[in-house]
Amino acid sequence: MTRLAVVGGGFMGSQIATQAALHGIDVRLQDVSEEQLEKSMELNRGHLRRRVDKGRMTETDLEDTLARIRTTTDLAQSVTDAEAVIEAIVEDLGAKRDLFAQLGALAPPEAILASNSSTIVISKLADVTGRPQLCANMHFFSPVLVMELCEVVMGPQTSEATAERCLELVREMGRTPVLLRKEVDGFVVNRILHAATQEAYRLLDSGVADFKDIDIAVEKGLNWPLGPFRLGDFTGLDITYHARKHIYETTGDPASKPSERLREKVEKGELGRKTGKGWYDYDP
Repeated sequence: MTRLAVVGGGFMGSQIATQAALHGIDVRLQDVSEEQLEKSMELNRGHLRRRVDKGRMTETDLEDTLARIRTTTDLAQSVTDAEAVIEAIVEDLGAKRDLFAQLGALAPPEAILASNSSTIVISKLADVTGRPQLCANMHFFSPVLVMELCEVVMGPQTSEATAERCLELVREMGRTPVLLRKEVDGFVVNRILHAATQEAYRLLDSGVADFKDIDIAVEKGLNWPLGPFRLGDFTGLDITYHARKHIYETTGDPASKPSERLREKVEKGELGRKTGKGWYDYDP
């Protein structure tokens, strides 16, 4: 199994690490905050505990899985013998470039360096590593312990061998990969989702229908498990807003401009389930 390092111990990074450990992969999970690492691992223990309670895994499996994850605040220690490194830190280009420069210097020269980012393509990071042919995007979907897909995206200099290694790593982790041979904003899923949900927001902003009725129409008519507004509450309206803002600022396309109603929600701090209120109200 691939020796894996995951950099970024927040929600996404810790779940990527846990998903890998579930399938027998030894993982080093690094974050600058020891408190964040402890919090994330305790949350993931809770996720696995529910599987035990439902009879989907044993107590021994739970403990063995968590034992495969070694946490550290030392970046050099986390990547020293890694065959692959997956970055899952804050969506900030400067921070990611600083990290990838360090990874290029610290990780073994043959290690692949991947970013979990869904908005920052690997070509914006690979040049600082000294090994652009070994860099790619590996975009897992949230929550990683539930969602099966991972988009593997090649940059202009990503080698075929690197792409194949990324695909194989996703399969080792028990997830299903798809390969994108060219960089494109939003990749496949978010690009299609953006087009559909952007139309839903246009319908709302123009007064065609209420958000609840749009959700019902999409759920019952298109068989989506969640309508666009319910889905936005689940993922976080701030994440939805900033993703749309990024696409708008990158492309300059007026059709990609974020909804005013969405902007108002974010400015009020009504971000969805995590704040108890978004488009819908939630029991805290």
